[in-house]
Parts: sequence; structure tokens; C-alpha cells
Amino acid sequence: MERLGAKDLRLMQELAQQVTALRPELLNADATVGELAWVWGKDCDALGPFWSHRLWLVDGKAAAWGWVHHPYRIPREDGTFREAATANLIWQTHPDRPELLHEILDWYDEAAGDVHQLLTIQSADMAAQAIVPGHGYVFDAEAGADDGSWVQFNRRELLDLPNSVLPDGFRFVTAKDVSPADAVKAHRDAWQSSSFSEAAFARVQHTWPYRGDLHLLVEAPDGTLAATAIIWLDEATRSAEFEPVATHRDFRRRGLGTALQLHGMHLARGAGARQMLVACVGAPAHIAARNMYYGVGFRALTRDLPQIKAAP
Repeated sequence: MERLGAKDLRLMQELAQQVTALRPELLNADATVGELAWVWGKDCDALGPFWSHRLWLVDGKAAAWGWVHHPYRIPREDGTFREAATANLIWQTHPDRPELLHEILDWYDEAAGDVHQLLTIQSADMAAQAIVPGHGYVFDAEAGADDGSWVQFNRRELLDLPNSVLPDGFRFVTAKDVSPADAVKAHRDAWQSSSFSEAAFARVQHTWPYRGDLHLLVEAPDGTLAATAIIWLDEATRSAEFEPVATHRDFRRRGLGTALQLHGMHLARGAGARQMLVACVGAPAHIAARNMYYGVGFRALTRDLPQIKAAP
């Protein structure tokens, strides 16, 4: 199968830009400008062989696309494995072409083979909710439960921003101020199971629209990079997105995440953004991230409705 490269990724991001401008509540999980850049950049070298994709083009522009993550099992440095036993579809259609989801799902059946098939649709997407049952999908009660892994998408207008306040001795820096190795370590210290590497970071850095001056970190008094966030700025839609956001496990509950968010939103507004986007786990059993985002003014725009289709 043809590997997903930067050219097709950019076409996928261009569709994300159109959806952001027209109907942002229809943006699917991992289908925003920033999420596409982040997921592809960090994983394409390791997981690219386990991906397949297809674009539906009209006049050279993407009207729809599908991106299948196939089952995989690859070793980590510590001897454990990254693995998935199911197929998962990331997808998007133009708001004026919802019927193309039928073709995406038919292609997904062919691409996935004899494994369980997963996908998500949005709570605001009535067309998708009407289409997927006819292709054999049902709501995934486990993933979509009150203690499940479903994701909520949030938005905030960049008005009336409070000032950010760090604890004494902490300071904001950017990826331009630290080495790539230190930026990678900051991410891995915050995400304990992460396999993020310097090679993956280099790929991220070369993926549009990454900017080192919008890759933010908080430095502790002892020099530890205690929190990290990347802002993806889309100048065309005047939107910016946090992805990912995390705090070092030894520095949580000190207000660093809140300060980093507020500082980042001030920078995004200064760079021309009018709105900020961020996704987080939305289940009531996992409220920490959601409450942090609510605390800095984000409000829910839509949420995932996970779907599953049993293997034939």
C-alpha cells in the first residue's frame, strides 16, 4: 500500500481548514489541522507501514478522506510492546458532501480485513449518525461509557484572557530555547508510556504548521521541564489548537497546566488567532483535564460517539 506522505497529509489538512471555517462541530477525532500534524509526525516512521489511506478529490481538493490504522505490534525500548488488535478509521468529509461517508465505509471494509473495526462520529453530526448503522456499526458501549476513553472537543474565543501566573522560580520557555533531546524528555516525562523519540520530534518539527516559538514549556527552578504544549496555528482560519498538553508527573496540581494554557492563548492571539481548540478525555470518571480546560474558559463543542463493527 502507498504510504501516507506529506503531500496527501496537506490535502487532508486543507479539508480540516474548510470544516473549521464552515462547521467546526463536524471536525472528527484526529482530523483537525493540529491533530493530523501531530499524529502523522510522531508516528509515521514507526507505524506508517500499518496505515492505509484514500482521498476523494474534487477539482484537485479533498472532499473526503479515510485513514485506517491497522493492527500492529512493535517493541518499545523497555522491552514492552505498542500494540493494537483492531482496525481504527480516522475520517472526514466536507460539510456539503456527507454522502461520501458511504464510500469511505465501503473502502474501510475492504482495507480492514477480518478484524474488529472502530471509528468515531461526532455528537453534532446527524448525517453520520444516520449513515453508520446501515454499514453494520453500533455504539461502542465500553469506549463511550461514563468511564470510557471517548474524547470531547472544546473551543474558546480568545477574548478576555486572564494573565498567566507561575509559581515562584518557574518560567516559560519554548522549544527554541532547549535542545531537541530535552523537548523529547519533557514529553516522555509527562506521558509515561510514550515512545516519542528525537527522530519523531524531528519529523514533527518539519510538519506544517509546526512553529518552535509556539511549542511551549515550563521550566522549574531546578531546570526540569515541568510542562509542555504545542500550539498549531492556522493563519487561514485564525484558529489555534493545543496538541498535546501535559505536565511532568512530579509537578502536577501546582497550576502549571493552567498557566501554560493561558500563556499559550496570549501567544496565539498575538500571532493572529481568534479562537483556540483543544480535545480532552470527556468521560465523567476522568475529569481532571476537562476541568482544567473549563477553568481557563473552554466549553464543549462536540464529543465522540465511538462505533464498533464486529469482525466478520
